[in-house]
Amino acid sequence: MTQDMKKSNYLLLSIASAMLFTSCSKLGALSADNFTVTPNPLETQAGTVPATINGHFPEKYMKKKAVVTVIPELRYSNGQVVQGNSATFQGESVLGNDQTINYKMGGNYTMKTNFAYADDNKAEMYLTFNARIGNKQMKVPEVKVADGIIATSELYKRTITSAQAAIAPDAYQRITKKKQEANIKFLIQQANLRKSELKNNSVQEFVRMLKQINDDHERLALDNVEVSAYASPDGGFSINDKLANERQKVSEQYVNKELKKIKMDAPVDAKYTAQDWEGFQELVKTSNIQDKDIILRVLSMYKDPQEREQQIKNISSAFRELADGILPQLRRSRLTINYETIGRSDEQILAQLKEDATKLSIEEILYGAALKDNADEAEDIYKVATKVYPNDYRALNNIATIEYAKGNYDTAREYLQKAKGLAEANANLGLLALKNGDVATAEQLIASATGANGLAEVMGNLNLAKGNYAQAEQDFGEIYSNSAALAQILNKNYATAATTLKYVKNPDATTAYLKALLNARLGNTSDAKAAVSEAISKDPSLAKYAENDLELKK
Repeated sequence: MTQDMKKSNYLLLSIASAMLFTSCSKLGALSADNFTVTPNPLETQAGTVPATINGHFPEKYMKKKAVVTVIPELRYSNGQVVQGNSATFQGESVLGNDQTINYKMGGNYTMKTNFAYADDNKAEMYLTFNARIGNKQMKVPEVKVADGIIATSELYKRTITSAQAAIAPDAYQRITKKKQEANIKFLIQQANLRKSELKNNSVQEFVRMLKQINDDHERLALDNVEVSAYASPDGGFSINDKLANERQKVSEQYVNKELKKIKMDAPVDAKYTAQDWEGFQELVKTSNIQDKDIILRVLSMYKDPQEREQQIKNISSAFRELADGILPQLRRSRLTINYETIGRSDEQILAQLKEDATKLSIEEILYGAALKDNADEAEDIYKVATKVYPNDYRALNNIATIEYAKGNYDTAREYLQKAKGLAEANANLGLLALKNGDVATAEQLIASATGANGLAEVMGNLNLAKGNYAQAEQDFGEIYSNSAALAQILNKNYATAATTLKYVKNPDATTAYLKALLNARLGNTSDAKAAVSEAISKDPSLAKYAENDLELKK
């Protein structure tokens, strides 16, 4: 071999050794083919962007002394970069607790990550790497692995602006059913009306009420008068039947006589009960009789009236107490006036509001505000209520609902803070927190709104924000709102969503945009396109969002 040939072989050997050393001491690039991301494109869920990464390290990639940390990054078009949960892998010779990847065979792995949503529906997901072999840092190029983001679930922040805030209701009832009772007692085995009984307070009030109803037809209306006569259970059925019947007759005659005095024509419905076991049982229950438990047990065990009476008489210690304290109260007639109070009409309330609101009750003022279709006029009436009845917070809450509907959220919050403690106010503060994406605070506030009027719709919006779409749809029920439609779309209940969107009371740009999403999911491209155009014409700020919306890609 010549000297030149020796030099040539030496050079080739050196190059080969260098290449071998390089391949053993470095980590190469990984490609997108080594990773599968689910879902892809990425999609928001309850304010976050979750992803599952299935990765593969190729054969002879993971050097025996290598440690590689995979770091997911979500890079938004607005410049924000959010890191997700990382995972670390190690070569066979590394002493550690991370997943070991075989050098010759390579290996697969699965890692879950979650990114915070940054209010930007255009983003790309990259994997970056922190790698070393031994103590030497290695550079592994980043890899793009997914696109995003379908952010339809985050549209609740738009739909909630048109939600109906919880209105604190008035308790005004123009017609209220009422009754007034009087009791006339009789002596044992007698059915005559005693003058002393007709002068007792309940009977005198009964007579006065009849006259008042007869004199005030504008505010009072009589339904009927009932006469119910009774005999106590002692003494035998046939005697008591006759006695109770007589007591009914004399009591009915008395009522008709009083009606005739005031020239009042009214129906009188009369009946009698021969043996008042029911009244007897109730009086015993509320008494302090020593053996009342035994007596009540007898009543439950024996249904025959004679057997009952005999068994009770056998309890000699208790019978004297019954005879003195219970039975005399059952020898009676009960007179009942069933009537209605008639409050101011709608016209009268509105007229009185103009003239002098201080003469109205708080219920009438709140009711008067609810009569107004014009929000500004209703708000003015609520403000009057806050002055006339400053300790009733319902008007403050209801002013806040009007300001909320106008989009004046800071003003709404100020009024709600003054009404804090009212269930509806807590629910509405929860709505404001939801609008700002603060689901945790919203949940705390809404939890303290038990019993609030309109709570179901508020709960629907909360569950929509939390990603509980089926529960949200159930909460909304028959409510036709943007939020209800969004819940139905996300729950894939497209037929119901179409109906809801059709009947939204005041359709806006968000309503049109939801129609676009619905039609896009159903494959109705032309209808989706028309709805997008309508949405953007109503709210130009939607143009950029729509351009990036992967649901509308077609």
